[in-house]
Amino acid sequence: RPITNTEILILNSQMHPTPAGEVGELYIGGISLARGYHNRPDLTAASFVRHPFSSDVNARLYKTGDLGRYLPNGQIAFIGRRDHQIKVRGFRVEPDEITTVLDRHPAIQSSVVVGRGDNGGERQQLVAYIVAAPGQELTASSLRRHLAKSLPEYMIPTLFVRIDSIPVTMNGKVDRAALPPPDSSNIVREQAALASESAVAKDLTTILAHLLKLDNVGCEENFFLLGGHSLLGMQLISKIQETFDVELSLLTLFERPTIRGLGSEIERLMLEGRKGLADVP
Repeated sequence: RPITNTEILILNSQMHPTPAGEVGELYIGGISLARGYHNRPDLTAASFVRHPFSSDVNARLYKTGDLGRYLPNGQIAFIGRRDHQIKVRGFRVEPDEITTVLDRHPAIQSSVVVGRGDNGGERQQLVAYIVAAPGQELTASSLRRHLAKSLPEYMIPTLFVRIDSIPVTMNGKVDRAALPPPDSSNIVREQAALASESAVAKDLTTILAHLLKLDNVGCEENFFLLGGHSLLGMQLISKIQETFDVELSLLTLFERPTIRGLGSEIERLMLEGRKGLADVP
């Protein structure tokens, strides 16, 4: 709650008050509000805005950049910083909301969620960095199930990365720039990545591991949940045609995003091709 002689408003992008429970930006007003930044008229103009609900034309609100929402008891819950917001598949996502849910998992000691350019760099994907509680093992599927109980599908991270500790700056804030890039040594995978069996599946494993920059890919692991995307998918389809002399559509990859699923479809097409050649007089 605001202190004496201080006013706190939670407003949306149109400077309208947000309903209880809806996230908005925190604005501070009142007689104790500063006049602006010393010798920084540009920052003052950007951060000290006219009070939209005051009859005093000189009244100002300070635009904090912090996000929050009203709780049912009237208190304000801090959600995170506006400058940490990212856009994922057309949705605005506040990573700290995901972190809050992740930290409720009994096997997680702490976490941080950030947006990273995917392997092709054409769009943002959510990456969760996890510090596991001592002696705890995690799998990507168990983390997704935990998050899905509280969050919509578009807020479920694409990748989970296990780290020993979350890096912080000298000011004690999370140092997002120091977080390591996801790779085969730190990505949280499924508990048992089943090995591929057939010759086609083994060749597919090699192709996928190269494209995804992983040491190995289990036959039931989902291409898209390992960091794959449509651009890499097109490269995969091209490599499959070059290797097996069969044509797959991108739709097939979406419908069968595992080595087992793709392998069975490739084997079916190869068999049909051989039958077609045998029928030629």
